[in-house]
Amino acid sequence: MTSLWRVLYQINPTFFPHGPDYIPPTSQLLDQPKYQIVYHELGLLQAGLSVTDSKSPAMEIERARSMSPAKLSYDKSTPDAFLKMVRNEPLTRKGCGRDVRHFEFEFFPSTISYDVGDVLEVLPSQNPDLVDAFIQRCNLDPEAFITVCPKQRGSHLVDGSKSGQALPINLKKYVELAMDVTSASPRRYFFEVMSYFATAEHEKERLEYFVSPEGRDDLYQYNQKERRTVLEVLEDFPSVQMPFEWLVELVPPLRKRAFSIASSPSAHPNQVHLTVSVVSWTTPFKRKRMGLCSSWLASLDPLQGVTIPSWFHKGSLPAPPPSLPLILIGPGTGCAPFRGFLAERAAHDTSSSAAPIMFFFGCRNEGDDFLYRDLWLSHSHDGGLLSEARGGGFYVAFSRDQPQKVYVQHKMREQSQKIWAALSEGGAAIYVAGSSTNMPSDVMLAVEEIISKEGGVAREAAAVLIRRLERDGKYHVEAWS
Repeated sequence: MTSLWRVLYQINPTFFPHGPDYIPPTSQLLDQPKYQIVYHELGLLQAGLSVTDSKSPAMEIERARSMSPAKLSYDKSTPDAFLKMVRNEPLTRKGCGRDVRHFEFEFFPSTISYDVGDVLEVLPSQNPDLVDAFIQRCNLDPEAFITVCPKQRGSHLVDGSKSGQALPINLKKYVELAMDVTSASPRRYFFEVMSYFATAEHEKERLEYFVSPEGRDDLYQYNQKERRTVLEVLEDFPSVQMPFEWLVELVPPLRKRAFSIASSPSAHPNQVHLTVSVVSWTTPFKRKRMGLCSSWLASLDPLQGVTIPSWFHKGSLPAPPPSLPLILIGPGTGCAPFRGFLAERAAHDTSSSAAPIMFFFGCRNEGDDFLYRDLWLSHSHDGGLLSEARGGGFYVAFSRDQPQKVYVQHKMREQSQKIWAALSEGGAAIYVAGSSTNMPSDVMLAVEEIISKEGGVAREAAAVLIRRLERDGKYHVEAWS
């Protein structure tokens, strides 16, 4: 770029009145924040705005999240329902290295209708002590009432007295509900803006190095690899005092977490169930990290009566009609939606007329993480929906219980004739759910091999048939990272 400026200066010196090597003051290099914080006097609020009447949890969430710079036009701010946990049950053996929980919630105060295969989104709560530490570190007034509004074009500020389109919200509540200060890592531009507000020279130099091309790898090691939170980064650079406008714009938003629903509205009225793996890992510098939402849910005691804001929406697994034969592949927590499928079909299987289900489940060890073992086995005997007598089947791959790893795709190949018969004669649909790493592609490859082998067609023709199944709504995948 320096060479370009000098060539342009030779062509026309008026391009650079101060010369091509002139560097403007740093204050001129930093853009202005795109959002303005309007502070409201409490006395005027109580006189003119009904703040006390709008302190319900639903309204506070709606106000905070609708003001957030990260708000998307299609994103619904107001929760569909509030849930209360009534059951928190470990599904894995204690000490096995994995923690998977079964959660049951009741609707509070009113029930929301949903279908099997739907997705539940949960807004997690942040550690209140860490939220208080962030507010104190940034010299913010937790009792202030604010509105967050975009600046108008031409850098004109919004008149605070006329910004009543959105009701003001308590500053601490806004941080709790809209800004992820306790789990998410900031992006590179956060460090660049910090460098302009650092008053200690060594901190300024380190921040400028982080955002330089030479410091890119070190920033990655410091920030992303260690998953440092916004609060931790700010505490590492104590001389930095960023204006709240910049924090509102640059702190990652507090995002909802999505889970496949593991229950059936017919079998579990007024309830919704989840199967959740509690996320934890160790960073390269041996720092213990926990997933915000999963660890928060796991810490809840059903007797506490904590209300959980939630949203419901359609996922990638449409609810199948009872007459449709199913081939389900769900290793690990991928079994969650299929627990709902099975419960829903069993609830309406009064005369044993429902179509059969073949279910391929996978886990590491039979004694450690065989999730919902008794449920699957109970339906695989005595004419149950998973019984071979009904044309179904339950097949488990324990990947670590023998020297050579065995996965669900291996069990599928063992049942290739039965799968082909279900597809070609029974018109079955395939549903796949679980980790998005290699499993979905490995399963599709296994289906392709089965169609080619049992149908006597080339692999290319088998791939075409799979695409036809997808177009006809008979091959569905729901995968997550």
